[in-house]
Amino acid sequence: MRTQRQVVDYSLQKRALLRDVRNGKVGTLEVCDASPYLKNAARFHGEPTDERCPICRHDNLTLVHYIYGDELKNSAGQARKLAELPVLAMTLREFQVFVVEVCRSCAWNHLTEQYLLGRDALNADELDRVEAVASASSGRHHEAGSSSQRREGRW
Repeated sequence: MRTQRQVVDYSLQKRALLRDVRNGKVGTLEVCDASPYLKNAARFHGEPTDERCPICRHDNLTLVHYIYGDELKNSAGQARKLAELPVLAMTLREFQVFVVEVCRSCAWNHLTEQYLLGRDALNADELDRVEAVASASSGRHHEAGSSSQRREGRW
């Protein structure tokens, strides 16, 4: 996604945890503890992957995208499909996405990455293009002026 930034990848943490599970330092019941809400989010909003579960090796993992941000208000903390994120990224100034992998068979779950999305990452020219496309697709004209005019105080 064009506006994705401040990406944090948790793959090293996952590898260390899986090593501890294989070595017997951490039990499978400690890592296979997905809540019913997370399992339902995986079922209804998750994106299937080709990666097998590292614990049970029975089922493929599912990625769940949770969104948080001030502009989301009551929608904060909801799981969303991956296809919905670009639309939100062009609509909202900034929000955070947490990606959790879930095994629907054994309840393994792990935070895989987090990142920011939103229009704040776009420069003035890109914002003008996004707003022009949005207004053209909605059939309305820019009556209040372009975003660069608003930023410069020229209404």
